[in-house]
Amino acid sequence: MYGLDAEERAVVATVRDFVDNEVRPVARELEHANTYPEELIDQMKELGVFGLAVPEPYGEVLVSAVCYAQVTEELARGWMSLAGAMGGHTVVCKLIDTFGTAEQKKTYLPRLATGELRVTMALTEPGGGSDLQAMRTHALRDGGDYVINGSKTWITNARRSGLVALLCKTDPTATPAHRGMSILLVEKVPGFTVSKDLPKLGYKGVESCELSFDDARVPGDALLGGEEGQGFSQMMKGLETGRIQVAARATGVARAALDDALRYAQERESFGKPIWQHQSIGNHLADMATRLTAARQLVLHAAARLDAGERCDMEAGMAKLFASETAMEITLNALRIHGGYGYSTEFDVERYFRDAPLMIVGEGTNEIQRNVIVRQLVARGGLQ
Repeated sequence: MYGLDAEERAVVATVRDFVDNEVRPVARELEHANTYPEELIDQMKELGVFGLAVPEPYGEVLVSAVCYAQVTEELARGWMSLAGAMGGHTVVCKLIDTFGTAEQKKTYLPRLATGELRVTMALTEPGGGSDLQAMRTHALRDGGDYVINGSKTWITNARRSGLVALLCKTDPTATPAHRGMSILLVEKVPGFTVSKDLPKLGYKGVESCELSFDDARVPGDALLGGEEGQGFSQMMKGLETGRIQVAARATGVARAALDDALRYAQERESFGKPIWQHQSIGNHLADMATRLTAARQLVLHAAARLDAGERCDMEAGMAKLFASETAMEITLNALRIHGGYGYSTEFDVERYFRDAPLMIVGEGTNEIQRNVIVRQLVARGGLQ
């Protein structure tokens, strides 16, 4: 059901080899030093990773959402930060391809496909969190331009992105509030600054920033799709891809933790036998593998619905919810299995444990996902 064609299998295999040969040998050192992985990002550009959501004639290798999820899992298995570096980029590529004007597609998609131009999306605000309709950032018309004022936070790759898909209010008086929201494609202009890098528990190397807009002026044709008031629905559609991507990141981190725990449990002995033969450890490993398999199936199911053109906000929410909670559980159990070594920075399991919580709170908290799921459950009259 979730099979890939030969070309897509080759894409996943190429990324898997890149992770094993280039990423895993250096990830621990780069992560501990909080060093931006410039060389790895350049290699990802060469592999075409940043163009996987860009169709012809603007890109070269458009893949299915199922393939994209598997690529994401492979990257996160090596270092979750790399999967995060391409996550928002892909969502904005799909937004421009789906909703952009012909001129916007022509201007941005070819450079986004190669990674020459990097892009991120800006939704969250310091006082808003998941309550997007309470946002205060606004862009008001002034002649043929928009003048932007406000701030955003937790914006990945902001310092290295030449373009930001900014969700803001173009009509602050609209009722309900979401009808007054639009997306502006904002390049680096006077009045737009990256004001702060945020310190983090995990997700190191790739920066997360605060953005400030102080009378930042952009032309009217920066409006995605050319029609005001469409931003909220556009972004909600984009978040279907975003939540599948975050769920796939979670399965990648969980897979890495399980792989390390399984290997360690076969090498480590206590009381005269490998520790996996002790029932408590064996039960942990069995449960970890079972939950990971279930999480991956939810991710692939949501991705397959997206590929089929079906609404999948409930399925993406389920995948994100279950996969992220699973990653948290599996990384904790991997740490338990490693014992004292799991608490040491000489082993990777402590990194997995620090990275896992991001997927619980990112791209809409899991509490928000439950709201999305139950609303759709009622609207659809139950599970189909």
